[in-house]
Amino acid sequence: MILLTSNFAFSQMGINTDGSSPDGSAMLDVKSKSKGLLPPRMTRAEVNAIVNPADGLIVYCTDCGQAGTGALSMFIAGSWIRLATSFMEPTVTTTAVSSVTQASAKSGGNVTSDGGATVTSRGVCWGTSSNPTITSSKTTDGAGNGSFISNFLGLNANTAYYLRAYATNSAGTGYGNQVTFKTLANVNGVNFNPDLTYGTINDIDGNLYQTITIGNQTWMAENLKTTRYRNGDPIPNITDGTSWQGLTTGAYVWYNNNQETYKSTGALYNWYAVTDVRNLAPAGWHVPTDAEWSTLTTLLGESVASGKMKETGTTHWTTPNTGATNESGFTALPGGYSNYNCTFSDLGTYGWWWTSSEFSSTEGVNRYMNYNLSRAYRSANNKVIGFSVRCVRDE
Repeated sequence: MILLTSNFAFSQMGINTDGSSPDGSAMLDVKSKSKGLLPPRMTRAEVNAIVNPADGLIVYCTDCGQAGTGALSMFIAGSWIRLATSFMEPTVTTTAVSSVTQASAKSGGNVTSDGGATVTSRGVCWGTSSNPTITSSKTTDGAGNGSFISNFLGLNANTAYYLRAYATNSAGTGYGNQVTFKTLANVNGVNFNPDLTYGTINDIDGNLYQTITIGNQTWMAENLKTTRYRNGDPIPNITDGTSWQGLTTGAYVWYNNNQETYKSTGALYNWYAVTDVRNLAPAGWHVPTDAEWSTLTTLLGESVASGKMKETGTTHWTTPNTGATNESGFTALPGGYSNYNCTFSDLGTYGWWWTSSEFSSTEGVNRYMNYNLSRAYRSANNKVIGFSVRCVRDE
């Protein structure tokens, strides 16, 4: 039997089975050891349709909880707040990292569950130690459920990072799966493959070059910059077009005659410098023959060799830099060339390299790559033209 008891002096009411008076602090005191109090049950739409709800109004919203489940809700300060003792941190997944450069990358995430409370912030966090948190570096990319994209800057070159997506609600912060990535290496202004191990070699001028072993060959991973032969003799720097086109001896130029701007892409040498007996390459190295270039491109696959050899990104190559993965580590750069009369062309669009092989009395064999093709090519050109040079280690 349910008994109603009241205290009319204080306008209190009790609902119980033991006939006790309502507690002095309560206007309505409900007591039971076998039944509960069931507030009005409404959908989210019905709750939102209540006209001028008073602060403290309580309903059970049948689809306002986690993953569409029900939740006890109270109207407070102009909005409906879900009441629960078991809110959960949001559930979020981490998007794979892409568009990695020396200093930036792109990721994001997907908030698949808000944990029963509104997601107030979301983004990605990263650091150089495992399991980064929002106390580490982070982005803020909106709020709520669903997918989001994060672009983040300020990274260090050639550095391994850990990254997780995060989402925060009133219960705390949930983290997505951890992913790892490594920023591109940047040495001498060049983007090397961060997943490979490079060696180094110095030339007679003291320039330091990265080197990479590909198959059974070890190559310079940068274009040559030396201004002297191996024995210390200077290589003439000829900038006058008339003098340049009449040469039958070694010489070099910088693109647009500007060493400071274009040193990262290397000097441009005529074929006579390449084959000079005083040697253009450092001790223990030499300018490769056409056959040695073929060994490399055959190993990589002729139709895709250029893509596997080109520096990634568009720091030096013109967009779209088709097929560029630099998975070989060769890091081919588009240094352009110097023509017969010492005019310049193709910087950013073509890389041209001399071999030490002769095609005819006036032409040498060269290799070249293009910004919008993945294939590596072979041709012959006049020996006075200035091309880039790569060196290969003596066997």
